[in-house]
Amino acid sequence: MKRSATWLAALVLALVVHTLTLAFVVLGGWTIVVNAQFAAAWALGALLIAIGWMLRPRLGSLPADAEVLDPSSAPQVYGMAERVADRIGVKRPQKVAVRDLILGTTYARTGPLRVPVLVIGLPSWLALSPRQRVALLARAYAELPTSSELIVDGALATLGAWREALIGAAPLRAREAAHTQMATSLGVLNSNSTGYEAVSFLGRIVGRVLGGPVLLTEYCLKRLARSDDARRHERRQARALRVLTAEELAEIDGLLASGRYVAPMQAAALRGESVASIRRTALLAPDSAPDGVRAAAPGPALSGSVLSSSELLGAAESDRIDDELLRHYTRAIRGFGLII
Repeated sequence: MKRSATWLAALVLALVVHTLTLAFVVLGGWTIVVNAQFAAAWALGALLIAIGWMLRPRLGSLPADAEVLDPSSAPQVYGMAERVADRIGVKRPQKVAVRDLILGTTYARTGPLRVPVLVIGLPSWLALSPRQRVALLARAYAELPTSSELIVDGALATLGAWREALIGAAPLRAREAAHTQMATSLGVLNSNSTGYEAVSFLGRIVGRVLGGPVLLTEYCLKRLARSDDARRHERRQARALRVLTAEELAEIDGLLASGRYVAPMQAAALRGESVASIRRTALLAPDSAPDGVRAAAPGPALSGSVLSSSELLGAAESDRIDDELLRHYTRAIRGFGLII
């Protein structure tokens, strides 16, 4: 789909922001090299490089609570992830990780080498049928941003860091509380302002003056980037529809947005039920899917929508995936009560 002129303008503006960030690093290095004999030059150069490093575009990384699965111990998980990725048309994930208390599933390229990583939220994964598991992965793969979208999003993050540093800063509350307590205890309620307060006030004034152009640039870039939202949504939906029907995509979107399957799972976990019992509770919850999709008779012979298979994941394969993740499920259900 052809890019609009407003999106191209957003991309150009984002590149200007990244160029200015790079300029801090280059200027800092140049200051040190040209004036290497002066200690002040080293201090100024280091400050400029530090500012550039602080404002650098983030390349993404695994969340701290994510655990990467070993391919040898979870071949079915990796196999399914690769099949769905091939059908969607994205690179196969080199790493598949799980998170205990996160409902969503994400796919991103992380680090300087842009390693494709799939991160699965175990509560949602445990609650879904094989067909819905495929839909969950297809949805995550379809959300992968393009290179130009990453450039614009990175520029917005840089401008946000500038705005917070220049305008969002405020005096330390602990420092103000300590000053007030000391003044009260000494009986000097109308004490003169200290040097700290004067410098803090001056810094806020300077920050607001310098922050004006930053706010204007951020506002313009957001407006320009927003013009591409419809095209971005269409592209992602077209990707997902390579695997799903429109009804399946709407169903998984609604299910994740509502989170109605969480409460029955939390109650089952608090009762001390097993992983298999908790999964059965989630699959049979009458209000966990729209229009009673999962209304089925309990028992081992579940059929129809409840355990509906997909071309990319059969019921037997889904059960083997659960066996591979059993240790992770067992750990995760201990904290299900913390899910909000």
